Amino acid sequence: MWPTVAATFLAPALLTAQARGMDDSDVMRLKAVGGAAISPDGARVLYTVTGWEHPAAKGDTALGDRHDRRSHVFMVPAAGGATRQLTYGERGESQPTWSPDGKTVAFVASRGAGTGDDAPRAQIWLLPADGGEARQLSSLRDGVSGYVWSPDGSKIAVTSQDSISREDDAKRRRRDDAQVYEGPSRLSHIWVVDVATGAATRITTGNFTVNGVPSWSPDGARLAFQAGPTTLIRDERHDAYVVDVATKQLDRITSNGEVETTPQFSPDGKLLAFTVVPHEFAAHKDGIPPRTLRNGRVTTFDLATRTSTNHARPDFDVSAGALRWSPDGKELWFTASDRVYQSVYSYDFASKQYTKRTKDQLVAGLSHNRDASRFAFVLNTAAWPSEVYVQDGFSGTPKRITNTNPWIAERSIGASRVMTWKSKDGREVEGVLLLPVGYQEGNKVPLVVSAHGGPTGVHTNGFKLGNDPGQTWAARGWAVLYPNPRGSTGYGEWWMRANTGDWGGGDYRDIMTGVDDLIKRGIADSTRMAFEGWSYGGYMTSWVVSQTGRFKAAMMGAGLPSLLSMAGTTDIPGYINTFFGQPQYDGSIVNPSIRKFLERSGISYSDRITTPLLILHGSNDERVPIGQPMEFYRALKDRGKTTELVFYPREGHGFTEYYHQLDRMKREYEWMAKYTLGTPQKTAM
Repeated sequence: MWPTVAATFLAPALLTAQARGMDDSDVMRLKAVGGAAISPDGARVLYTVTGWEHPAAKGDTALGDRHDRRSHVFMVPAAGGATRQLTYGERGESQPTWSPDGKTVAFVASRGAGTGDDAPRAQIWLLPADGGEARQLSSLRDGVSGYVWSPDGSKIAVTSQDSISREDDAKRRRRDDAQVYEGPSRLSHIWVVDVATGAATRITTGNFTVNGVPSWSPDGARLAFQAGPTTLIRDERHDAYVVDVATKQLDRITSNGEVETTPQFSPDGKLLAFTVVPHEFAAHKDGIPPRTLRNGRVTTFDLATRTSTNHARPDFDVSAGALRWSPDGKELWFTASDRVYQSVYSYDFASKQYTKRTKDQLVAGLSHNRDASRFAFVLNTAAWPSEVYVQDGFSGTPKRITNTNPWIAERSIGASRVMTWKSKDGREVEGVLLLPVGYQEGNKVPLVVSAHGGPTGVHTNGFKLGNDPGQTWAARGWAVLYPNPRGSTGYGEWWMRANTGDWGGGDYRDIMTGVDDLIKRGIADSTRMAFEGWSYGGYMTSWVVSQTGRFKAAMMGAGLPSLLSMAGTTDIPGYINTFFGQPQYDGSIVNPSIRKFLERSGISYSDRITTPLLILHGSNDERVPIGQPMEFYRALKDRGKTTELVFYPREGHGFTEYYHQLDRMKREYEWMAKYTLGTPQKTAM
């Protein structure tokens, strides 16, 4: 069992209790750490740092300066010490890995001149680990999406999107580019690149698209991969394959479309390990079934006997993530959502037991050296954002070896508490409470409730800055409640499925009882409360304001207040079908199916709404199309309700542009504060 992270890592933030709290500029200043990869000898760790860059700025960034978010590759000794930035490309670099002998660092980068259709494609670059110039290895016409070294380091397998014909490319360039909705699309296939020469050989062809990065057999003769029949995001029919690299002979391992993750070869090459989610719904007439909400089951496939073994156990009730074998082949290791944390688990083949290897930690990017005597990973805590840690074996103590955002020690932060409460039916609900900076027990403070997306998502006990700017609310004297109602992941299969057909029912009551609990505890001021959420959290926002007037203000981000139209326009209709079934369009107009969609849509109760509602939405959102906010805005505006709708050009379901992220934070806080606190509020930005 890995122990909890030592408190000494958090001390700097505690030493500056009188410093100011976080503001919106700190959110944009924060750098994200990821991609930890330890060298085969365990001596060094590669990782990426992602942040906003504006190299053309001349001091006044308001005069047309464009910010871009880029990542670069860094290296740090595993024992700790000075970090070294390895890459500085103007378009950034990602996916750093070590060659099997530890002498070379590979990464993906788009380098060269050109913009738009002529922009350089992402390719693999190789850099001597001890210093020197990087050289471009691959030159695939449509670039590289992912890659993996062969065991002997002589080759690299890559996935790349199929090229379009020169005629179609010419049509696209002159904007003669009519598109058939859900029509044929460009598939992805596997190539193998020779490290010495850069020569690339296509390995797979056919009417399937490869998902993720393949895995090599120990002898380097075969590749295992996962693929599906289409590129549609709603099509979750995936199967496992093995291909012989020399002959290109393809072996389809499964045929039921239930494979969830890329098959991984065992160290002896005899087994494949992957996770499956059995389909439980009949397929639509186009062959694609609604999504199944079940845990991913650990499965192995014996290549000699052609038999599968399901390793699911009733006492292991979370969904296994991407699997990796221990070097001796006796165990499988993986991470999984675990309540408000992300834990490392192992599965032992001899005992057939699952063991949780971490406790109360948010672990990402697990990597180990050649013999697994040392691990590197990324940890995120409530008191400090993600950094790289190293640990000796599973029994060691995590040691932080990077300090990417040292300026955070100069800020005061709000404390986080993991809390539980009883819902209306007596079931226990968990969430995270972020308290105001310097909170004194007994003080009643303004409260904002934040509903997560999904609903198969989860709020974690991590650092609340970045995509979730909770610490900026804490700096302004607010508490933030992050509830994990039924439908959330990490609490077992029953809880994940418990709001099937019941959006706005048990999940709504789970959240409201959490609010009641905070009022009862004397923390939340019941006269100063607001509500917000994004995606499914936006749905919940629309539902909350349609069912109660207890919140003084609300923000619906990328929300879906009209489920019937959502089911027919989203790019994941099968996900909506999972919860509500397929709308029954048989001429009966109002039938039990249609009524269910209407009854659980916030827009159906527009006349009742009294809460001032801010609506924020990306103009190019295909997950929740723009008709959703437009319908709701029109329904509210025509009835004299207080509402405002803001579209963000070029943005999809989540925001990626610098000034849009700033505007979202500023606009949301000023709206919430104006109607909750009773006086206009202006942010510093």
